[in-house]
Amino acid sequence: MHLPTDAPIPDTPAQRKTDRARLTRALNASLAFVLALAAVFAAQGSFDIRPFTIEPWTVQGLLGVLTAPLLHGSIEHLAANATSLLLLGTLAGAVYPKATLRALPVVWLGSGLGAWFLGEPGSHHLGASGLTHGLMFLVMTLGLLRRDRPSIAAAMIAFLLYGGMLLTVLPREAGVSWQAHLGGAVAGVASAFALRLRDPLPPRKRYSWEDEEDAELVPLNDELEPPSPRNVPVLWNRPEPRDVHSGVVLQFPPREPPPGAQ
Repeated sequence: MHLPTDAPIPDTPAQRKTDRARLTRALNASLAFVLALAAVFAAQGSFDIRPFTIEPWTVQGLLGVLTAPLLHGSIEHLAANATSLLLLGTLAGAVYPKATLRALPVVWLGSGLGAWFLGEPGSHHLGASGLTHGLMFLVMTLGLLRRDRPSIAAAMIAFLLYGGMLLTVLPREAGVSWQAHLGGAVAGVASAFALRLRDPLPPRKRYSWEDEEDAELVPLNDELEPPSPRNVPVLWNRPEPRDVHSGVVLQFPPREPPPGAQ
C-alpha cells in the first residue's frame, strides 16, 4: 500500500490558488450538469419519454441506460437529485478530480445496467439517483482506502449529508428504483478500488513529537546493542602459572600400619 510521505504540507499562495481553482472547476461542472437536467425536464412535456427510460430485459430498454439519468418524473424528483449531484459532485471533483472524471462513465453505466438486470419486467426506470449513489459510495470508499486527511474529511462530509444512501440500495419504498441505486453503488465502489491512486497522495505532515521519539530511540538502540568484544573492559585476568622449581614441597611422615596388620 502506498502511504503518504513525510514532507511539509505545502501552504503557499500558489497552492491555495490551485486548490481554489480545482474547487471552482468541480462546482461549475456540477452546476452545469444540474442546469442540463433542468433543461431536459423543461422539455419533457414536448415528447414521449417512455422510449428513453430503462425497461428491464428488453432490447429497446437498453437505450435508457444512456438516457434515463437525464429524465425525471417530477419537480421534487429533480430537486432532490440536483441537490445531491451539486454537493457530491463538487466534493468528489474537488478532492479526486482525475478519479471522478474516469469514474462517472462507469457509475452512469452501472446504475443503468443495475436497473435493467434487476428491475421487474414491464417497469420503467428514470432519474439520476443512481449517479448520486455512485458518487457517494465512491467518496466513502476512497476515504477508507487512501486514509489521508482530505480523503477522510471528504468521506465524513459525504456520510454526514447522505449516509442514508447506505440503506436505499435495498428495496424500502414502492416506486423508488433501488436497482439503479444498487448498480450505481457497486460501480462507485469498484471505481474507487480501480482509481484509488489516480490522484496523487498529499504529503503527510511530520509533527515535532515524532522527531522527539526518533531521537529517544537512538541511544536506546545503542544500549541494547552489545558492544564489540574489544571494547569490553577486562575485570579479571587469570594468574600466570608459577615455575615448578620456585615452590616449596612439604614432606609428610610415612603412615604407620595399624597394630595387628600383616
